Amino acid sequence: MKISNQVSNIDIVFPDGKFSLEKWTDYIETFLPNSSHIFLEDADVVHQWSKCLPIIQDVIKKGSKLEEAIESFITVTIDLDQKLRDQFGKSLEAEIILYLGLCNGAGWVKAINGQTRVLLGIEKIIELDWCDLNSMVGLIYHELGHVYQEQYGTLERMFDDSQDQLLWQLFTEGIAMYFEHKLVGDFNYYHQDKHGWKEYFDHNLDTLKKDFDRDLTTRKKQNYFGDWTNYHNFGDSGYYLGTKLIHFILRTNDFDSILSFDIGQVKAYYKEFLEVAYQ
Repeated sequence: MKISNQVSNIDIVFPDGKFSLEKWTDYIETFLPNSSHIFLEDADVVHQWSKCLPIIQDVIKKGSKLEEAIESFITVTIDLDQKLRDQFGKSLEAEIILYLGLCNGAGWVKAINGQTRVLLGIEKIIELDWCDLNSMVGLIYHELGHVYQEQYGTLERMFDDSQDQLLWQLFTEGIAMYFEHKLVGDFNYYHQDKHGWKEYFDHNLDTLKKDFDRDLTTRKKQNYFGDWTNYHNFGDSGYYLGTKLIHFILRTNDFDSILSFDIGQVKAYYKEFLEVAYQ
């Protein structure tokens, strides 16, 4: 696994203190050749550029947060290969890159130029205030969970049915959360746990399950994943629910075996999961 810090010289993207898309394009091409279009074509950039620009500009305005994030990134990635081998007995073929994106996400697993990259967008990390060590642990370990499923199972599946797509997202995010917890060594660890987040969901799991299933079966366009979502004033509810689904599945399966589940298997366990919850 390769570790790459591409934000230490980020000033070159801000000539005279203002973000330059032209300079950014030159910047991204230096370490990810022929890839700038991937970021520019991302839906969030195309449709929300006016919202993205102030977030990007804040990177140099919040220099102390930038330095904190860099320090946390360096600390988390020390001996990371060995930690993976110790916990899972396997290594990952990937490059973890701390970089300046275009609000494409704090964490994004993407195959670029034939290699798996874990892209950590410093602009989103600062916006979400995930610069501290605890948050960086959660972010990096979670994204590596997606890489682990990709390399030792099946991560991406395409569905015509939006219901299947959302259920698959619940499953894969749950796998990444389990991987994150296992690597941390604490199944009660959630870096999202602020302002009573975990306590709320611990006490309202059955309600969350019912609400998710209702939205799933009615094909309501409700997103349970992301800091911008709102479920009773909390975001990221799907990550909690996905974690509980994976723990339920692991009652009768080992972790590596579920990485290759198809949607039919996920549906079967999900149905059992709901039936237990409704008792």
